[in-house]
This record gives sequence, C-alpha cells and structure tokens, in this order.
Amino acid sequence: MRTERPAPADQGEWSMADQGERKSRRFPSVTQDTARPEGGGRAAPGDAPAPARQWPMLTVLAATAAGLLFTAFGHPRIGCLIIGVVLIAAAVLRQVLPSVGMLAVRSRFTDVVTYGLLGAAITLLALMIEPNSRLELPFLEDSVRFIVR
Repeated sequence: MRTERPAPADQGEWSMADQGERKSRRFPSVTQDTARPEGGGRAAPGDAPAPARQWPMLTVLAATAAGLLFTAFGHPRIGCLIIGVVLIAAAVLRQVLPSVGMLAVRSRFTDVVTYGLLGAAITLLALMIEPNSRLELPFLEDSVRFIVR
C-alpha cells in the first residue's frame, strides 16, 4: 500500500515517482541518464570492428604515446611538439568530423576550445625549452623573474 506524502514547501510539485500519473515540469532530483555529447556517435558504421569505430581517439592516443616516448628517450622538445600538434589536430578533427566517437567529451565548442588551447600552450612551451630555444617571449622571462625572486 502506497501512502501519499505531501511535497516539501521548497520543492513545489512532487517528482514523477511520488505522483503516480501526474506529470511534473520539474527536473528529477536524481539524474537517471546522461546525454551523449554532440558528435559522440561512432566514427564508422556499427558493423565495423571496435578499433575502426574509434579511429579518431586511437589516432590521438597513439600519436601522444609517440610524443611521450620521444620525451622519455631524451628528446623533450620533439616529444612536446608532437603532443601539442596532436592536440591541435584533435581540435580540428572534433570541429570537422560529424562523429568522432570517444574523442567527444563535452559540447563541440568546448572540446575544440579545450583541445586547441592546450595544444597551442604545449607547442609554445616546447618551442621555449632551453637550451637553444626556438622562441623568445620577453614578457614571460620578466614574469618568471618577478615570481621567483
């Protein structure tokens, strides 16, 4: 036997579970499911093998692993450049392709901005690695001296 309980004063209408047949316009207090990000579908047809369905994500992961290997074996500038360029390529893939599989984490705009900014920052920092840095940004040197002193 189900007893009707009154709604708390601060919640207004009852949730769907408490109301039985009545409809509520309020969101449920506990989320039942989450929506897939825009473009988060398979990158290949469903009958393709699993790696083919997720080729954008696997490409980004493989290239990032290559960059980490270069860094681990004593070539940090090359490794970081690879990682930065791969993140920029991930932003381009996310913007251009309609479905990128697990490369889609949030909305398309958020993913493109996040991948792009991180890729640009890592690329710039890779170009500034000492010795023989390829890029000189004087305001960064001044800010480091100000912070470290």
